[in-house]
Amino acid sequence: MRLPPDADTWWVVDPAMDRERYVRRLLDLYRETPTTCGTVHPRDRQLLEHLFRRGVPFTAVEAAFLLAAARRVYRDPRLDPLPPIRSLKYFLPIIREILDTPVDPGEIGFLEWKLRNVEPPKLECAEAIAW
Repeated sequence: MRLPPDADTWWVVDPAMDRERYVRRLLDLYRETPTTCGTVHPRDRQLLEHLFRRGVPFTAVEAAFLLAAARRVYRDPRLDPLPPIRSLKYFLPIIREILDTPVDPGEIGFLEWKLRNVEPPKLECAEAIAW
């Protein structure tokens, strides 16, 4: 994944953030993201290390977590419930979407506020993940 050529500074990789801090902070955010199981697997860590090496900004991954959670939490309640997110791979298309069309930081802040003030859906997370 590459940054779009017209990305503003909000999407620039923070040179002060090392790999371990990038991975650790994003794993913590992933665990806390509504609609996820909150369980981290070795492949999740490997994926974040790969994203770091590719130069994917921390803020783009964080925004993908928020955008995905908001889409799921505020989904039409008449539809069948979605299963919980069990892997960071789920977020790859959303990260791509955000890198292709950056989201305004104000919108991300609004989503964060909305998700902080809503009770997340009750999820049943089976730990049977085939890698």
